[in-house]
Amino acid sequence: MSHLPFLPLLAASLAIVAPGAVAAGAPVVAIDSGKVEGRTDAGVTSWKGIPFAAPPLGDLRWRAPAPAKPWTGVRQASAYAADCMQLPFPSDAAPLGTTPGEDCLYLNLWKPADAKGKLPVIVWIYGGGFVNGGASPPTYSGAELAKQGALVVSFNYRIGRFGFFAHPQLTREAGGTGPVGNYGFMDQIAALEWVKRNVAAFGGDPSNVTIAGESAGGMSVNALLTSPMSAGLFAKAVVMSGGDGGTAPTPLAAVEQIGVNFAAGKGIAADDPQALEKLRALPADKVVDGLNLANFRQSGTPTYHGPFVDGKLAIDSGAAFAAGRMHRVPVMIGATSADIGGKTGFMVAGARSLAGTLADHGVPVYAYRFSYVAQANEKPGAGADHATDIPFFFDTVAVKYGAQATARDLAVGKAMSAYLVNFARRGDPNGAGLPMWSAYARAADQIMDFAGNGKAVMGKDGWGREIDAARKLPAMPGGQP
Repeated sequence: MSHLPFLPLLAASLAIVAPGAVAAGAPVVAIDSGKVEGRTDAGVTSWKGIPFAAPPLGDLRWRAPAPAKPWTGVRQASAYAADCMQLPFPSDAAPLGTTPGEDCLYLNLWKPADAKGKLPVIVWIYGGGFVNGGASPPTYSGAELAKQGALVVSFNYRIGRFGFFAHPQLTREAGGTGPVGNYGFMDQIAALEWVKRNVAAFGGDPSNVTIAGESAGGMSVNALLTSPMSAGLFAKAVVMSGGDGGTAPTPLAAVEQIGVNFAAGKGIAADDPQALEKLRALPADKVVDGLNLANFRQSGTPTYHGPFVDGKLAIDSGAAFAAGRMHRVPVMIGATSADIGGKTGFMVAGARSLAGTLADHGVPVYAYRFSYVAQANEKPGAGADHATDIPFFFDTVAVKYGAQATARDLAVGKAMSAYLVNFARRGDPNGAGLPMWSAYARAADQIMDFAGNGKAVMGKDGWGREIDAARKLPAMPGGQP
């Protein structure tokens, strides 16, 4: 993996062409930073690798995202940019399609090529434990959802120590004027602000944006649902395996100490007046320092924390949900049947708990459980593992399973994706040809089960009594899944 400093600049310069070089009929759109040229394939027009912020390199490492630098001419936008810097996790459910790098704040869009009028917008936030993940995995392609009448956006946000890092000198540098430490969440806000400013130019409706995320992405959606800084940036939310919405309110000083621990391991003392300069000069792979999903829950002296309550962007979301202090938008929420922790664990029981809390406060909630297992992976008595619902919601089952995808697998993907697009369109997943999906109420306790036989079945939560009798769910350390 190369980290030569001139490569991002070279790549950026090669992505710009003179206006006269635009092909006849090419999908060119003018946004607030310049013109971008996409491509049209199989009835879908896409734009990829559009910068929504400046490269967070050098002095911009561990700062809020800065505006993207405008360009002249037309920027080619037909390929994914680098996913954010990380040590890839080989067994990840959605392998990356790019080589990670620190210059990574880019987004992608898909829309039906023949779209008329304003399209509902779905913005995808990937998972990966806040240490892995990116927008480039083929199963995250928005092309199939676009064919159903949505404009889909995906984007990268900083992860690991690039995305979530505190240090006393960084806090002093920030001067108390804004949030600190949660740079990945700042990137998410910046991407949503970009969508609000620019999505109309692509045919999307900036007043009808649905944010959707799975695992760490679902936890991000929970954070955005309660963040004072995300007001007005979305109209609906989808939480896939995002837990119960709670966060561990670790004091800033404790998270700063973890940053001091990391710096000390690189020979940088806490009281070194050049500590930030030295930290920002570390090669990117030295900042990663071997961290990924296999080992982010470290033993011994901690050197990484993950998201934390900063009081400005990320608040104590568990307390906020309990008190009804959230953005009151329709929510679709659920988990897989064999999710992390089992039926009474953080994901399954957490989704049930948060669905009840939201419904109690009058928020329209559509609760689900994903129990379906692709036929190529069926095992007696086994349920649906964590993240296995993603290709079904994206209708990318054929991409994920290739020739092994069966007619039943594909049908489940068509149904789940149709529910998602309907929900994005009007805040209600129901539509022609689909089994009725009722809004959740704690008393009736009705959820939609995407069952093992490939049917969507609405009924009383059969696990409800067992889950409710189980221990009270604790907040996960550092907001980690």
